[in-house]
Amino acid sequence: NIKATALLGPTRDPPGPSLDCLRVTMAVCAVSRTPLGLAGSATRKQVSTSTLSSRATRLSGRSLHIAALKPTQKRAAARHPASPATAAASPNVSSLVTETQEGAEEQKPTLRQRVTAVASRIAAVGVLAGVCAVSSMGLPRAASAEGSSSSEHSTAAVRTVERNTAGVPEYSMRSKGPVADIAGKEPPPPAIDAADTAWVLTSTALVLFMTLPGLSMFYAGLVKQKNVLSMFMQCFTIACVMTIMWTVFGYSMSFSTAGMTEGVTTVNSFIGSLDKVMLAGVTDGSIVGTIPESLWFCFQMTFAIITPALMVGAMAERMKFSAVMLFVVLFAITIYFPACHMIWAGPGAYFADMGVLDFAGGIVVHITAAVAALVACIMVGPRKQNEMTPHNLPMTVAGAGMLWVGWYGFNAGSAAAAGAAAAMAMAVTQISAATGALVWSIWDAVELGKPQSLGIATGCIAGLAAITPAAGFVGPVGALCIGAVSAILCRTFSLKIKEALGYDDSLDVFNVHGVGGFTGTILAAVFASPQFGGNQVGMSISTQLGVQTFAAVSTAVYTATVSFI
Repeated sequence: NIKATALLGPTRDPPGPSLDCLRVTMAVCAVSRTPLGLAGSATRKQVSTSTLSSRATRLSGRSLHIAALKPTQKRAAARHPASPATAAASPNVSSLVTETQEGAEEQKPTLRQRVTAVASRIAAVGVLAGVCAVSSMGLPRAASAEGSSSSEHSTAAVRTVERNTAGVPEYSMRSKGPVADIAGKEPPPPAIDAADTAWVLTSTALVLFMTLPGLSMFYAGLVKQKNVLSMFMQCFTIACVMTIMWTVFGYSMSFSTAGMTEGVTTVNSFIGSLDKVMLAGVTDGSIVGTIPESLWFCFQMTFAIITPALMVGAMAERMKFSAVMLFVVLFAITIYFPACHMIWAGPGAYFADMGVLDFAGGIVVHITAAVAALVACIMVGPRKQNEMTPHNLPMTVAGAGMLWVGWYGFNAGSAAAAGAAAAMAMAVTQISAATGALVWSIWDAVELGKPQSLGIATGCIAGLAAITPAAGFVGPVGALCIGAVSAILCRTFSLKIKEALGYDDSLDVFNVHGVGGFTGTILAAVFASPQFGGNQVGMSISTQLGVQTFAAVSTAVYTATVSFI
């Protein structure tokens, strides 16, 4: 209900338009949610007020009920119907005009008053048409849904805009600027995104969980009982040593972009500078993509921890603790930091400029660790009793389960954002792990008469290692194929080729992580193509196969050479 006393005052003449036009304006404004002052001020300049004082006085203090009319008002409305334009403007206009028409029955207007009234209504309809046109600009319109990106940082700002505006009506975004303004300009500078930050925080904890205690338990259950504590001690110490190294100079050597130019090969294309030593320049305001740089430092630190920890399984029961730690330190400085920089440091890095696809570390983590472990176990020599029966398979299976869970953070967290890329990476990680475990287990059943618990656990790890480089680029079909092929190849190396060549890889580090990482790196070039459900539009499979093979083989050769020295 709109009270006339509140609008016009108890005894004063109306200050603006005629009462008929004012009520029409009030009705249309109520429907279109336009402030009354906007329409009233525009109408006030075009109509006369000389004929309305008696009506205003007579109607002051009385409520205008829009929903219900008196019987006399209904009869008056039937005798004097509203004009089509006025009726179209609002379903309640006729009910509002009726009261004025009822008053007109008691006092016949003069010719001048009739002309003024007609002019008032015409002017009101014109102004209200403009008001409705303005108010229609605020009607909802669906915004586009979120897109996906396979790279960690290149579309971070656009991805943030798309996620924040997906499904939100445009009128509610006007304080941020309309979508058309965003589309025609460069994206705004990236800002920290709470959802992305929360997901990478979780992923960081998951990847550390893979080493402590996941990998420790997986290895400890496979060695003799007297060496169980040795496995735990080595993994825990590696975590501590790598944390200090990563903080002091490792992060700078891996992710510094100083002196790098896209397409130009310099020394900094192979190894980062020392401008970020002791996290120099890493502040609360420094950002990588849409997350704080300090979080990116922590997330990548967990990768630097697990990579050398993988190697200890190949040298189990044969190397002194001090020798293992020395080897880990030299491996990190000469192999891991350069490999990480060449692939993940961005434009200007050697392999990055070539377009190598390594989403979460098939080359950086698995190939480098496996090849170095293979060289080390060959140099150390075989154990006296090469036959090894795991002393605690439940511990190994439990460790494999922890690795499986932690691998979600390893692969999906590498998207550095809580979006479609992370979701698909998680999905294909699960598919590949399950496929690898089943294929290995079925082969055990065919060859040995029944499936083996160690076989299903090892097949799971093989599928996870193989999907690591391809997780951000392939679809479900690729994940199925990569998981199946990796299980077949890894099992062949573990049970056939290792025995034929005579190297004593105690816990099958090279046979699972090396072969699996190499398989995933090569097959990523095939299944990243949209023909097989991948997301690398315009990619040439043959060209990418050459790039992937060169990166994997050259890294393996470099790692083997440096490890031997």
